Amino acid sequence: MKLTIAVPAISALVYRAWSRKSLTPIGIVTAILTAVAHAVHPWSVFFALLAVFYLAGTAATKVKHDIKAKLTQSATGATGGEGARNHVQVLANSLTASILILLDTWKLAREGSYSNEDSCWRRGSDVLVVGIVANYAAVAADTFSSELGILSKSKPRLITAPWRVVPPGTNGGVTLVGLGAGLLGASIIALTSTLLIPFCKEWGLADKGKYTLAMTLAGFSGTLLDSYLGAVLQASVVDVHSGKVIEGDGGRKVLLHSSHPLHQDQTAKLRSEASSYQEGTGAVAKTSALETSVTAASIKQSARGSKASAAGIPHESRKVEAGLDILDNNAVNLLMATSVSVGAMIAACLLWGLPISSVILL
Repeated sequence: MKLTIAVPAISALVYRAWSRKSLTPIGIVTAILTAVAHAVHPWSVFFALLAVFYLAGTAATKVKHDIKAKLTQSATGATGGEGARNHVQVLANSLTASILILLDTWKLAREGSYSNEDSCWRRGSDVLVVGIVANYAAVAADTFSSELGILSKSKPRLITAPWRVVPPGTNGGVTLVGLGAGLLGASIIALTSTLLIPFCKEWGLADKGKYTLAMTLAGFSGTLLDSYLGAVLQASVVDVHSGKVIEGDGGRKVLLHSSHPLHQDQTAKLRSEASSYQEGTGAVAKTSALETSVTAASIKQSARGSKASAAGIPHESRKVEAGLDILDNNAVNLLMATSVSVGAMIAACLLWGLPISSVILL
């Protein structure tokens, strides 16, 4: 990618992320490094895919933010809705593509075609291109599906048990609206790549159409795979009082036991009251005094309908709706993106009669 285009383009994306606070400071630094990795490739298509994914993804997030805030809640106790994304979330979506782009750049440099302005993508060669596009088609499909799928008027059903209705925001929960949005996200990336990839002359119109369809389907498979991995390997924690799914900050895991500040403040207050009572009574029956104080506070809280434990022991106000607590959302995204990229490259090798080793041995 030409330096005269790369510098202002990266600067514009960074300014947008900073001004809209869509990324944390470390997230912005990570995004800059990611953008540079994309820009070192002689083709501009990969940087364009990164930009389209970022811009379309933030637009989708903005569309549903207010609605999602009403349907889910944050692990901090606030309403739901995506905040500024951190560096881990940036890498979860772009790390695989960045590695493949750097490998392809090294491959072109080794072949002596890096500086060749007439360089083009020959049909049946360079499966790394397929892997890069498949990565962004998959993460775009997943982003659109999760961000816009929550707009569905019908409740989602668990992908591993379609007969089971789950709360909006449940990992592995799918709706027709969400699947349609995922297909849209994948097609946007596929069409963008078709318009910008420098195809060689042997690529006919029909061949380009098949490529676009294949990339769209590869991306759509990503949202299905992400839903499946989320339903199996990622725990969906629900607040038992509101029935809403609790979202971890920055895509991290949600603690099963609540650590809400209100509960911590109440616990500290009870302990302070118990301590003060003990000091006032001297050394007489301190254990009994503590029990009396805590019991009295417990009765008072029960009268107010509080669900917190008066003795400072967290009450089970959360439960796992589905999934095993093995991976967090970022790990699921990275695993999905990598799987789709590798799978697409292997499929391209089989279709074009290339050795599978070409995916690894460049």
